[in-house]
Amino acid sequence: MVVKLEVRPLTPGTATGAPLRLAEPLSFWGGFDAETGRVIDVRHPQHGEVLSGRVLLMPAGRGSSSGSALLAEALRLGTAPAAIVLGRVDEIIALGAVVGEELYGRRCPVVSVEGELPEVGAAAAATVRSDPDAGRGEFELV
Repeated sequence: MVVKLEVRPLTPGTATGAPLRLAEPLSFWGGFDAETGRVIDVRHPQHGEVLSGRVLLMPAGRGSSSGSALLAEALRLGTAPAAIVLGRVDEIIALGAVVGEELYGRRCPVVSVEGELPEVGAAAAATVRSDPDAGRGEFELV
């Protein structure tokens, strides 16, 4: 199964990793542990999943504007997702990626499919390419 989509680029970069599609939005503030890279919200369906180095697909972020600080901290610690694919634009998540790059020189490309997220099925890898300056973004699932 190969899925290739044009996406809306929010932050720049290219990244590849094992895909993980979240069933529900996640708040990085209180729902994610930046030290371990794990989902710690006990009510989240993917509680305990490790996001580190993965291409994270989620409908949107949830919650506090402080979530951007947690994403930036995860970038500093090397526990952040490799890339984030959103169902709709979330400025807080994009801001966290921008701050992480500016402060720590580590990228996490963020893109939006602006609709329903694709199913990942048995896909082994996903790649995100994002160039906001050129207005181009691509998501590939293999």
